[in-house]
Amino acid sequence: MNDRIRWWTYLLIGLATLVCLFPLYWMFVVATTDSATATQLPPKIVPGGNFFHLAGLVFSTVPFVRSVINSLIVAGTIGVGQAVLCSLAGFAFAKLRFPGRNVLFLIVVLTMTVPTQLAVIPQYMIISSLNWVDTLQALIVPGLASAFGIFWMRQHLSSTISDEILQAARIDGANSWQIYWRIAFPLVRPAAFVLGLLGFVYSWNDFLWPFIVLKSPEMYTAQIAIKALQNSLDIDLGLAMSGSFLATLPLVVLFIFVGRRMVAGIMDGAFKG
Repeated sequence: MNDRIRWWTYLLIGLATLVCLFPLYWMFVVATTDSATATQLPPKIVPGGNFFHLAGLVFSTVPFVRSVINSLIVAGTIGVGQAVLCSLAGFAFAKLRFPGRNVLFLIVVLTMTVPTQLAVIPQYMIISSLNWVDTLQALIVPGLASAFGIFWMRQHLSSTISDEILQAARIDGANSWQIYWRIAFPLVRPAAFVLGLLGFVYSWNDFLWPFIVLKSPEMYTAQIAIKALQNSLDIDLGLAMSGSFLATLPLVVLFIFVGRRMVAGIMDGAFKG
């Protein structure tokens, strides 16, 4: 019975893996052929030989390398910022006592119910008043903290760190910052790493906000560079898929190196409390 369950378990995991990987493989197939492959019946599932030609067109059509560097700067800064700032805010909501703490936390949680598209206009007005339009800080600063990140870290800190540890640290003369940096943050570092990685991926894949605030090609992120590969009259799917595949490769490499640590961080939080 156990062998049968194990066999079916591995079969389902294998099928789920194939379903998840097929869009990436199909992207590569189209990126190695032409637009006709995407609409061909029956569909072609064998890669062609035009990938390097189409990749060369990507680099010659848009400043793709510069766009990838911009995405790395934006996504990396946001990932680190969310790991630190959200854990700091989560520590304040979880372990510090101050007037209005519960009300403020409720407001933070309620902002998660508001669609991000509704904040585009006021956010753009603020960025414009700061003269940040067409700059990378217009992408970085709004993403340095998030309601989900604060909620995530607050829950981890509440279940991980006991009040007795904090009281002992205060008796030893530690202030709130020292308690956070030397005690709280090291204990929830796996959760902060997962949050930073999620922030990195979200900002890397973000299209709407960069499309609104970025104007010049040298400021493009990878997603906007892919959009620039398409003109309004004709869409070369092979060229677009080639750019999309190149923009996806950094994320694939990232998950190859940190995927196990990410899973460990998620499971660490799942078994707390």
